[in-house]
Amino acid sequence: MKPLKRFKNLILIDKQDIYQIFLYSIIAGLISLSLPLGIQSIINFIQAGKVSTSWMVLVLIVVIGVAFVGLLKIMQFRITENLQQKIFVRSSFEFAYRFPKIKFNQLQDQYPPELANRFFDTLTVQKGVSKLLLDSSGAALQIIFGIILLSLYHSFFIFFGLLLLLLLYLIFKINFNKGLQTSLKESKYKYKIAHWLQEIARNHLSFKSNTTFNYSLHKNDQLVTEYLKQRESHFNVLLKQFIQLTGFKIIITTGLLIIGGLLVINQQMNIGQFVAAEIIILSIITAVEKLFSGLELFYDVLTSLEKLGTVVDLELEESTENNTYVIDQNNITIETQNISFQYPNAEKETLKNISLAIKPKQHTLIGGENGSGKTTLIRLLARIIEPTTGSIFINNTNYKKFSSAIYRSSIGLVTAQETPFEGTILKNITCNNPEIKMDKVNELLDKLKLTDAIKALPKGLDTQISSEGKQINSSTIQKIILARCIINEPRLLFLENPLDKIDEENSKEILEYLCEEQQPWTLVVVSKNNYWEKICKQKIVLEKGTLKAV
Repeated sequence: MKPLKRFKNLILIDKQDIYQIFLYSIIAGLISLSLPLGIQSIINFIQAGKVSTSWMVLVLIVVIGVAFVGLLKIMQFRITENLQQKIFVRSSFEFAYRFPKIKFNQLQDQYPPELANRFFDTLTVQKGVSKLLLDSSGAALQIIFGIILLSLYHSFFIFFGLLLLLLLYLIFKINFNKGLQTSLKESKYKYKIAHWLQEIARNHLSFKSNTTFNYSLHKNDQLVTEYLKQRESHFNVLLKQFIQLTGFKIIITTGLLIIGGLLVINQQMNIGQFVAAEIIILSIITAVEKLFSGLELFYDVLTSLEKLGTVVDLELEESTENNTYVIDQNNITIETQNISFQYPNAEKETLKNISLAIKPKQHTLIGGENGSGKTTLIRLLARIIEPTTGSIFINNTNYKKFSSAIYRSSIGLVTAQETPFEGTILKNITCNNPEIKMDKVNELLDKLKLTDAIKALPKGLDTQISSEGKQINSSTIQKIILARCIINEPRLLFLENPLDKIDEENSKEILEYLCEEQQPWTLVVVSKNNYWEKICKQKIVLEKGTLKAV
């Protein structure tokens, strides 16, 4: 989608508010441009040397007009504030809704936290749209109304007004595409710099040595140099516009002063009309300056919308919420039929023609060498990714017939990259679900050998942890993630290396708890822990993407 199309869509969402802003701008513009007429009449009374009731009334009308225009501006300010709040709320929920639903392959070559940084462009859109609607729209109307009002003084001003509009259009047309392209390139390197700084911060311990430290600065220097190059290109477009605008102002000012002076000399205008015309001319020039200063902001808004679009345009998972199939929670069987999977841009398939069956409440270990396809298989079964070919069946029904919401409410999943989110330990486990009682939480803490670790913390379950949980040891973090996965008693449990950071004694006890007969789940695990082989009744062995043994 082109940036201008994105801007149009943004405007259409709140068109009623924007109509009000334009209406107030039109009324304010008409009143502001009628003021020179009042001033012209006051000057005529002063020239006549008379202080009359009419003169006092005109002064009062002009003052009331100024006050009313101010009131309209305040009303516009309130509307634009509401508009800014709507833009922010919509953008935040757009991101919050989309990230969990973006197709896995869409994020294959992306770093999701870096993509999430695009949200900060919402602030530019907020402020930019507000200023454009208030200043630029008002300036455009002021120019149009000013030209109309000038034409009332003499018909020659009609031709001059049309020439003025043509010059403005040409300046805009000549610079717009180049200005937008350079703004997009500048923004691209701005985000590359931000991403690299994020990488330095994330790996700050690795960059402490002189060699790696110098590398981090060298790469930053390369990115900043390229950013400055693109920034300079964008500035040159803005400078060109400013030079053209200055020439435009000189032409307009000179032309109108000469024309106005000749009309007064030839007695086709009186001195009051000339003064009023000069006031209008000054207001037009001021409006033109506002219009072109807003053009830089317009580039920024379009660029920000394009950056937000890098997230909004990512393809979402197909919606299957209308599917009415219900999973039998007591007896869940999983069967795959010749499933294959190939990652985007990969030369060959990661998995090929895998057919297997997992019975209700069966404990299944997926084994194999690194790169054999273990993680890909478990993610296919968990419906994070969809098979390139073949089918997966739940209770003899293609799992695509179940809505994704129903299916995912039946499963628990721990991936190798799973980390806590920022919040208390309790919220990390329960996700603030009011249906989960504390008795159940405490019981689970005991089973996962978490009780002593939680008691050692001054605030216990109310301890605030960071997004990676660095202030707590890795084994405790792994237990917290596992607790979050099983607190709702899923019927299908998919685990990637769930206990690899936990000591052997605790690991065995937790493993035995997970594999107890009374547990409600069918368990599928990827792990190199040898104890899993002893306790799992089924082992699936993969070799180079094919099924070697069951």
